[in-house]
Amino acid sequence: MRQAVVGLLAHVDAGKTTLAEAMLHRAGAIRTAGRVDRGNSHLDTNAMERERGITIFSSAAALDWSGAHLMLVDAPGHVDFSAEAERTIAALDLALVVVGAGDGVQGHTETLWDLLERHGTPAIVFVSKCDLENPGRAVLMKELQARLSPACIDLAALLAGDPAATEDAAATDETALDEYLDCSALSPATVARLVRARRIHPVLFGAALKEEGVDELLGALALLAEERTWPEEFAARVWRISRSDRGERLAWLKVTGGVLRAKMVLEGTDRGEPWTEKVNEVRLYQGASYQTVAEVPAGQICAVTGLTHVLPGSSLGAEPAGERPSLAPVLSYQVIPGEGVDTTALVRALRELADEDPLLGVTWHEQLQEVHVQLMGEVQQDVIAELLRERYGMEVTFGPGGILYRETVTEAVEGVGHFEPLRHYAEVRLLLEPLPRGAGVVLGTRCSEDDLDRNWQRLILTHLGERDHAGVLTGAPLTDARITLLAGRAHAKHTEGGDFRQATYRAVRQALMTAREQGSCELLEPWYRFRLAVPAERVGRALADLTRMAAVFGAPLDAGELSRIEGEVPASEVGSYALEVARYTSGRGRLSLEFAGYWPCHNAEEVIEAAAYNPEADLPNTPDSVFCSHGAGHTVPWQDVPARAHTTVDPTRLRPWREADAALFSR
Repeated sequence: MRQAVVGLLAHVDAGKTTLAEAMLHRAGAIRTAGRVDRGNSHLDTNAMERERGITIFSSAAALDWSGAHLMLVDAPGHVDFSAEAERTIAALDLALVVVGAGDGVQGHTETLWDLLERHGTPAIVFVSKCDLENPGRAVLMKELQARLSPACIDLAALLAGDPAATEDAAATDETALDEYLDCSALSPATVARLVRARRIHPVLFGAALKEEGVDELLGALALLAEERTWPEEFAARVWRISRSDRGERLAWLKVTGGVLRAKMVLEGTDRGEPWTEKVNEVRLYQGASYQTVAEVPAGQICAVTGLTHVLPGSSLGAEPAGERPSLAPVLSYQVIPGEGVDTTALVRALRELADEDPLLGVTWHEQLQEVHVQLMGEVQQDVIAELLRERYGMEVTFGPGGILYRETVTEAVEGVGHFEPLRHYAEVRLLLEPLPRGAGVVLGTRCSEDDLDRNWQRLILTHLGERDHAGVLTGAPLTDARITLLAGRAHAKHTEGGDFRQATYRAVRQALMTAREQGSCELLEPWYRFRLAVPAERVGRALADLTRMAAVFGAPLDAGELSRIEGEVPASEVGSYALEVARYTSGRGRLSLEFAGYWPCHNAEEVIEAAAYNPEADLPNTPDSVFCSHGAGHTVPWQDVPARAHTTVDPTRLRPWREADAALFSR
């Protein structure tokens, strides 16, 4: 059977959900097309979505057209929920990017397009709202080619054999060029092959509300659907976690191998701990309604109940591990509980919400007695507050947002942690090394099993990976570092699992304090990749602003009526600059931003001074160790720990790291 999972992606207000309704109606999947403005669309199933008129959570539906089975996924369009959109892309065979004819390509559209390119997802563009005032098809095509890709081609002209469109498509592929030279045309099969290979990006025009151009779009999607051979061994990718109206935890899967069956027993690991669970129900959703099925074959999407350990991005069966998300929040907000709200219960509720959105980043600050979350923006604030109110009966407000910093090391350093109060014993020695930007924290071991049993080594590596480790400059989380277990020691009678947790945490902090003393700790901050388009007469103002914001950028490029400047800028400096651009260009300029990653902080000294963080006073993250002397435990300052340690390190273990060093952890 020819089939495809098709994701609908767009900037907010481009008409994406209206198009989905029209597609379902034209295919006979629903009797009447709903409308966003009336709050009765089939795919905006949540009350908040219907009230706001925007898609907040991904939803799914299916239709059949011209012998092809198309599974539609309506992804959020608002920039605050772009992380959910990125997770959705991992489940797609094909992306349908919707552009409003009147608004054209928006900044968030470019961000989504870049994500599709990064994931290698074929894309087709539908320009909707063509019944309303717009600059015309030729101008719109020129904008799509300039801001998205030169390979955007008018599909109607291509299939009609228009020489210019056909020649442009044929020039992207040698085999297609031979076909064009022989036949002066390209077959539909060749066009489909070029689209799947991302050689070309078809563009169609229409008006979803009037269902104009929708049949042609469905025909194009059916053409691109394919009957492919999937691996026989079961494999699946988790792309979303949600809750049903009855509070059931739903794991949304794309089956990528074999067959998923109800009551199937699955295995995996959660934060280093193995788990085994049974799939209770397998559901195929059509908006808010669903049907329970016995099995789902490879290539299709579904939701299952019974899996409590999986998170978005988890891999099941033979599915390889997915890529790290490229989008991430850069702001942290304090969550202020309302009157009568228990703080412990609030933290627990937020962590349940973080199951659905792992980037929520719930943190309890013991010293401040405050709970903080990581968010993309103010609209997401409102959604979190509403979810807490609906599900848990909790009223909350939010404090002002602050930039999320990270810390790393610039040179390799050893760390030792020892925990030996009376009748307890554990020691951990590790190596902390810098990694390239964006690598995160990587774990490995070089410890001999003759020195420390494998089970203890596994436990240490689990403790290393179960939490963020606070840096020693501002207390920000450690990133872009490799932590390698070098040695450890346990006691045959007195060692318990919690002892190694204490020794492990202290070893990391001791290493960081040593690095700080050596001047090899570095503060990182989030940077945006930006595109700024302004009229030529405003380029001087734009360049002055970017310089003031410590941006790194190239020379302005001529883009027709506007000049375009591209580069990177610290997130802390951007603020409301997009509104300022609109003001000083009288609405003609535009700024688009995309998270570029964590780079060295441009004003590190100022940030560190303002934080006034004392790592030795941060008792929950102490770098000191506990040794036993004369029958009692006593604290040894971090700088004296190496001289008192019971383990030593073979110099050969300090060689450059190899991939094989992680083998123990992965087995």
